[in-house]
Amino acid sequence: MTLSSLVTALAVGAVLGLGARWILRAVPFWVPLGVAVGAAVLGTVVGRLAGIDTSTVTALEVVLQVAFAAAAVTLVAMTGDVRG
Repeated sequence: MTLSSLVTALAVGAVLGLGARWILRAVPFWVPLGVAVGAAVLGTVVGRLAGIDTSTVTALEVVLQVAFAAAAVTLVAMTGDVRG
């Protein structure tokens, strides 16, 4: 994993995690953020294992990061504790 891939995964995860936190008020702040960042990094790892070009960040890698992070945040939203 290159540094640019890691930075991209962190950025994608942070944006999706913070966006989810804006929508999800029933879960703590750090949960969607941490899950989204972890899932975006996992998307990068899966992309590298699938043979995506390792020299630079590609559009397919970013799509995988977004897909993994969105799926993980959706699971958090579905299983989050409803307060109130």
